Amino acid sequence: MSFLRGEEGDWEVVVGMEIHAQVLTRSKLFSGSDASFGGSPNGHVSLVDAGMPGMLPVLNAACVKQAIRAGLALGAEINGRSLFARKHYFYPDLPQGYQISQYESPIVGRGCVKIETESGEEKEIRIERAHLEQDAGKSLHDQKPGASLIDLNRSGVALLEIVSFPDLRSAEECGLYMSKVRSILRAVGVCDGNMAEGSLRADVNLSLRRRGEEALGTRTEMKNLNSVKFIRQAVELESRRQLELLERGEEVLQETRLFDPVKGETRAMRSKEEAHDYRYFPCPDLLPVLVSEEEIEEERRLLPELPDERRARLMSEYGLGRYEAVVLSEESEFVNYFEEAVGEGGSGKLVANWMLSELFGLLNKRDIGIESSPIASKRLGLLVGLIGEGVISGKVGKQVFAKMLDEDTLPSAIVKREGWEVMSDVSVLEDIVEKLMSDHSDQVASYRGGKEKVLGWFVGQVMKETRGTASPEEVNRVLKEKLQG
Repeated sequence: MSFLRGEEGDWEVVVGMEIHAQVLTRSKLFSGSDASFGGSPNGHVSLVDAGMPGMLPVLNAACVKQAIRAGLALGAEINGRSLFARKHYFYPDLPQGYQISQYESPIVGRGCVKIETESGEEKEIRIERAHLEQDAGKSLHDQKPGASLIDLNRSGVALLEIVSFPDLRSAEECGLYMSKVRSILRAVGVCDGNMAEGSLRADVNLSLRRRGEEALGTRTEMKNLNSVKFIRQAVELESRRQLELLERGEEVLQETRLFDPVKGETRAMRSKEEAHDYRYFPCPDLLPVLVSEEEIEEERRLLPELPDERRARLMSEYGLGRYEAVVLSEESEFVNYFEEAVGEGGSGKLVANWMLSELFGLLNKRDIGIESSPIASKRLGLLVGLIGEGVISGKVGKQVFAKMLDEDTLPSAIVKREGWEVMSDVSVLEDIVEKLMSDHSDQVASYRGGKEKVLGWFVGQVMKETRGTASPEEVNRVLKEKLQG
């Protein structure tokens, strides 16, 4: 366990997170309005969403099923009876003056998510609850000088709020936990996980306590963090800020804070509310939500393969190392691409290596997802197959990969056209080596005098002469045989 080192001893960072996931359904939680992202301002708003008098909410059954599915995927209990409540607070983008949420009786109870740190340590992060609630609208402060405008398109969209226990102890763990929950929700189709659009965001509750203490310190809450990078940065900054306060003998105020990624700071927004400040009471317009064991088991039966299950299968079925399996198991699209590529004749480990290096490097550079990859899975599998069969070298494979970006041609056709097949005539290779030795007798003498690094220079020269088509293993064998002769 890592601690913050201060002048007066070590301090432990204690974090609990509230993850807000927009539930993937066509319509909103309590109305038939379109729940999709975007649209013209206030174009997806019904009278219910606008909080008009006399309008009654009607619960969307699809949202309930999605919440059950998420709870099962998170290893949590599903409560057969849950209640909706009114949570009162007043913002311009909350037209009713309250939010319909769940408080004392949520639909999802306690669960657990496992993360693996960079040091290889596996840790369980306990989930306290997950509940359904309606999202608020959005205040826009940069559209009109001197005025704030309100867009209610998001108002009433179903949210699933996943609340953890304060089990997180570092910025690294917070980032890993957020990534893991995102991966699980995407795997089961509950949330698209698009953090840039705000469909997945997190509030981070953070406090410090001295090493060995059991009591929690005064916490602050950082609201609406919409990227894993921002979560990690915010935790680092707020931890240091609180450490400086405590070591000066000053008090940490319980407050809600805003993380500013541009200035690299957190700053106070308002004092932190307690539950009683919201004046919760059961929503009089909605009946209790009753879910049968049969309905729960049906959702359990329909669950797809989860990230941890995918990881274990990739390791056992394809012989992948833990790192490759962890990365590929994050997204079902990664696994689908991988298995389609392997199906074309590429070995599992070789396909994984090419995906993690060349393919993901390309996607990151172009800032696109794997579904938009300019190289289809089957084409990559064919390319890797050529390397595995010894038709081309790995170095030539990178050249073929580059050409595949610009033309919809089979890798084998590119190799044949360019004359890039691995040189199979050993006598030609021997002639090249002998000529190099004749032209560079000083380098030969250096090698025979004990400077074995000269071998690498000769390898480079041979590969240059053969345009990378010679087998590196064969080049090394012939060179050693001739140089030592």
